[in-house]
Amino acid sequence: MGGRPDRPGVVLVVKLGGLGVERPEARAELWRALGSLHLALTARRDGSGVIIVHGGGEAIARHLERLGMPTVKRDGIRLTPPEQMREIAGVLAGKVNAGLVGAMVAAGVPAVGLMLSSGGALRCEVTTKYGPDAGRVGEIVGGDGSLIGTLLEAGYLPVFSSIGSAPDGELVNINADDAASGVARVAGATGVVFLTDVPGVRGEAGTTLAEIDGAEIERLIKAGVIEGGMVPKVRGAFETARALGVPVLIASFDDPEALEGLASGERVGTRVVGGGAGRMARGAVNKKSEVES
Repeated sequence: MGGRPDRPGVVLVVKLGGLGVERPEARAELWRALGSLHLALTARRDGSGVIIVHGGGEAIARHLERLGMPTVKRDGIRLTPPEQMREIAGVLAGKVNAGLVGAMVAAGVPAVGLMLSSGGALRCEVTTKYGPDAGRVGEIVGGDGSLIGTLLEAGYLPVFSSIGSAPDGELVNINADDAASGVARVAGATGVVFLTDVPGVRGEAGTTLAEIDGAEIERLIKAGVIEGGMVPKVRGAFETARALGVPVLIASFDDPEALEGLASGERVGTRVVGGGAGRMARGAVNKKSEVES
């Protein structure tokens, strides 16, 4: 995958999914908080800023149900028959992305809506790693951070849907967590945030953990402390942290004020680290005035 851009700034990729993309017009406080964080970072004038990558699984499921089309998932990945691809793209890159950007602009955020392949930002291909019948499920195989860097330096906040295009020009559907990981790598991100409906990962005492690594994640899963939908979430966060060498935060989209504190070094949610790479990345973002979770 493309190399990390040589920029000294703090680039934070925020993955938004689930209820966080439902009724965006009702989440003005969240958009203002992300906008304030973005403004605090872009004021550094060194390429710093916030990038949003979003999914929209519930909206897709409702749309396909209305059309009488089945929804089939494998290992948490939505299989994408060719006949469903344009319907899914219409929801994610159209309705959901436009709704989010519109709500953010209304809240005073300089948001710009994009597909993953816009301006050659991300190179995408069809993948068969989820089986030969996965259809138009894609993966990010590289990219060029120029467009992202140009937007951040101009003060804009990129908002990517998880839809891209393959070399054949046809669209592909990429899991939003994977898309956030790919965007983070190409953009040279110094941190990734998974916004969800919980304040972080809870430990055995019921309190939110400040930091967790892969071994502790698996121990808490085995003990039944981490369960249900939180299992793939924390495992995905760990894999992203390990692959990128940067910390991944799991935080709540229902606590917008806490997000603003990221710019001033306040701790938010649970920090997921990927072993030695995670510890090294933590030191990289602890420099004065840089984002610390």
